[in-house]
Amino acid sequence: MSCRARLCSLIASLACLAMPVHAATAVASVPELDLARYLGEWYEVASFPMFFQRNCLGDTTARYALTPQGEVSVTNRCRTGSGFDEAQGKATVVEGSGNARLKVSFFWPFRSDYWVIGLDADYRWAVVGNPNRKYLWILSRTPQLPPHLLDAALQAAAAQDFDLKQLNYTANGPAGKSR
Repeated sequence: MSCRARLCSLIASLACLAMPVHAATAVASVPELDLARYLGEWYEVASFPMFFQRNCLGDTTARYALTPQGEVSVTNRCRTGSGFDEAQGKATVVEGSGNARLKVSFFWPFRSDYWVIGLDADYRWAVVGNPNRKYLWILSRTPQLPPHLLDAALQAAAAQDFDLKQLNYTANGPAGKSR
């Protein structure tokens, strides 16, 4: 093997070592979601920083309801410095996903992947992300999660190679207190 060929081989090998670990593992949604149990109000416990949530100070919720057309209405709400902001959207279930993958739109024609990637058996918490790991939300049916349930939700996200160092915990409850 020539010196040039060995150098190219070495560079290719080093490039493979530098690739992120999660590049080889695909994000997976939960196998099945009972949409009727999932509907209702969820509290954001933690999330990755998002531009559209930049003014949110706390008390962030998402409410899901079934529309007569079979879509899911989405109402996101949070406390800001001047009151509350609210955004209305709609979601459609991705066929063949066991209801665990949705396409959500707040601004037509833009649609985002919304995958439930972790879910408590009793629907006390849910972990929502997307295939490129840019979005992550830890949701709860209550403003705060007991530590053992929060740990389970965080483990579900970590198992999917989400970078938990990016998480911001949401101020919820009386006077905007968080965990």
